[in-house]
Amino acid sequence: MKIIHTSDWHLGQKFLFNDREEEHQLALDWLLESLIREKADGLIIAGDIFDIGNPPNYARRMYYQFLTRLIKTSCQHILIVGGNHDSPAMLNAPKDLLEALHIHVVGAATNNLSDEIVEWRNDDGILEAVIAAVPFLRDRDLKYSHVGESGLGRLERVREGIYQHYQDIGALIEEKYGTTEVIKIATGHLYAVGANASGKQDNIYIGDTENIAADQFPAIFDYVALGHIHRPQSIGGKEHIRYSGSIIPLSFSETKDDKSIYLLEFDKKGLQACKTISVPVFRRLKTIEGTVEEVEEKLIKFGSKKRDGLPPWVEILVETDRMIPQLDQRLRDKAAELPLEILKIRIKHQYASLSKLSITPELDELESSEVFKMKCESYGATPDEMDELMHTFEELKDWVNEREKES
Repeated sequence: MKIIHTSDWHLGQKFLFNDREEEHQLALDWLLESLIREKADGLIIAGDIFDIGNPPNYARRMYYQFLTRLIKTSCQHILIVGGNHDSPAMLNAPKDLLEALHIHVVGAATNNLSDEIVEWRNDDGILEAVIAAVPFLRDRDLKYSHVGESGLGRLERVREGIYQHYQDIGALIEEKYGTTEVIKIATGHLYAVGANASGKQDNIYIGDTENIAADQFPAIFDYVALGHIHRPQSIGGKEHIRYSGSIIPLSFSETKDDKSIYLLEFDKKGLQACKTISVPVFRRLKTIEGTVEEVEEKLIKFGSKKRDGLPPWVEILVETDRMIPQLDQRLRDKAAELPLEILKIRIKHQYASLSKLSITPELDELESSEVFKMKCESYGATPDEMDELMHTFEELKDWVNEREKES
C-alpha cells in the first residue's frame, strides 16, 4: 500500500497582505500529479489545511476542488485531521458527505475516543489500514486545569494529557486490531521534542513548546504522521515518526528549506520504505542583507537571473548606523525594472549607548520637531543630513496643518 503524507497547506494565507492563491493552486496541482504518478492508494493531511478558521472563499474552493479531483485517481483513501489553525466546525461540516466518498475528516477530538479511529478498507471490504486520527488537541480535550496550579504544573499536565491521549488510543487499537495484520498509523498536530523549526512557530499551548517525545508514541504504530512544524524531518532518531513540513514556504525564515511530501510504502509487516519527494519552488522568497550599497548590488544580481515560476518576493535588511533619507524609495526605484517584488524593507542599526540615552525628557515637554531631531540623532544622522531631514519634516508639518484647516 502506498500512502502520501503531507500537512500545513495553510490555504488562504495572507503574506504581508498579499494573497497566495496562485502558488497554492500550483502546489495542489503538483500534489495531485504526484499522487497520480506514484499510484498512491491513500493520502494523509496532518492538519493546518487552512491558515485561519474562517478562510476566504477561494481557499475553500481550492480545497473542495482538490478533493473532487482525487476521486478519479487511484487514491481511494483520504484522511484529514484538524490543526491549530483550522476551524473544527468548518472541517467537520461536510464530514458525512465526504465519508461517502472515502474521505475521512476528524476536525477535533470528541468525548468518544473511538471517533478518532479510521478504518481503510478495499473494494472487497477487507481491512487494509487502521489509523489513530488524532487532531490538534485543544485545551478542553486535555482536561488538565487545576485550581491554584502553578505555571510549571500546568505545563506538565499539558504534556501528561497529550501522552495519555496517545496511550489510550494506542491501547484501544491494540485491543481491537492487535492480532490483525493491518497497517497501523497515528497522526498528530503538535510540537515534538527535538523538532527543528525554520523560525518562530506558534506555541500551540500557552507557555509550552515541546509537547511529546518520540519514544512516548505507542510502539504499535508503524508510522506517525505529524503536522505543525514546517520543516520536513524525522524525530528523536525514529525514522517512522515524521513531519512532512509545509508545501510552500510560509515565511522568509523558510527560504532555505526544501519543501517535500513523503511517499510511504507498507506491507503487512509495516513500513518498508519512506521516499522524500521534493516540492518545486513556485515562488522564490529571498532575504537580501547588507549595507545599502551591498543590498543594491545583490538586488540587481538576484533580479538579473532567469528563473521559472511566479515573480520572487524579497525582504531587504539594511545594516546601517546612520539615517538614510528616502531609503525605501531608493531601493524600490532600483528594483523597478527587475522581475521581482520587494515586500519588506527593514533597518538593522546600532543603537546609541545607554549612557547617551540615560537622561530622557518627558514627551509632553517637547515640541514635535525636537522629538524628531532626537530620534534622528539616535540613528546617527550627521549635521548635513540633519539639516535636510529637519527641512523635510517642517514641510510635512506645514502640509498636514493645511489639510487640517481645509477639513
